[in-house]
Amino acid sequence: MNDIPLEGGCRVAPLREGESSAHGALRIWPRFGRHSGADAISLRILELADGTSPDLGNTASDEVLYVLEGAGIVSFDGHVERVSADTGFYLRPGVRMRVDNWGRAPLVLASARCPDPVADGVLESAEPEPPAPPRQPKPFVRLIEQPRQTTGDRWYSVVVDEKVGSTQVTQFVGSVPPGRAPDHHHEYEEVLVILAGRGRVWAGATQAPIEAGSCVYLPRGQRHCVENTGDGELRLLGVFYPAGSPAVRYESR
Repeated sequence: MNDIPLEGGCRVAPLREGESSAHGALRIWPRFGRHSGADAISLRILELADGTSPDLGNTASDEVLYVLEGAGIVSFDGHVERVSADTGFYLRPGVRMRVDNWGRAPLVLASARCPDPVADGVLESAEPEPPAPPRQPKPFVRLIEQPRQTTGDRWYSVVVDEKVGSTQVTQFVGSVPPGRAPDHHHEYEEVLVILAGRGRVWAGATQAPIEAGSCVYLPRGQRHCVENTGDGELRLLGVFYPAGSPAVRYESR
């Protein structure tokens, strides 16, 4: 599936197709960002084969990440954590992160940064790292440990928010039942990764098919909806900026 533009600047793109940058065992696909018309948010897909990544991070952006596939060890800010699918975590500005994957399968991560720094986030060894602030909360959160909130016939679980230090960006996982909800809009900019199921994303009068692995960009204020055309659950990962509640939406006509 190619990158599909929709009304109002919405876009749908595949998970790992097209141009990518390579840094040893690490590959990075820039899905959305300032380069594609976003105001502040970005979405990148990182794939680490067997081995260790270079140092990753950025100087001025909040970064939230989510494990889509595989397992590995993530190290930063004095934390060394074993991560696997459905683990989210927050990387504060200026901190160096290193990822190790010694498994047989690639470790695949979705990364969103706000504001989008445009650069790929691979750091040179000479760049300094700031000292850790006092009482820094543990930045790793597992989806299975988070409570589910219901809104009508849908549910969502917040994964990364201010409780782990992310004051600008919210990361959540949500479920869409079969059918199409009313068109609506948000007062934030949002990126989605479809985790399971199939359907369509609508932006005004335009639409595009989505399935597990599809990536979606939704500008602030744009009328849209996600339709589940399957028989089971359509599950998605969402990240939005500025931070808030996934339950807040405004119906559009």
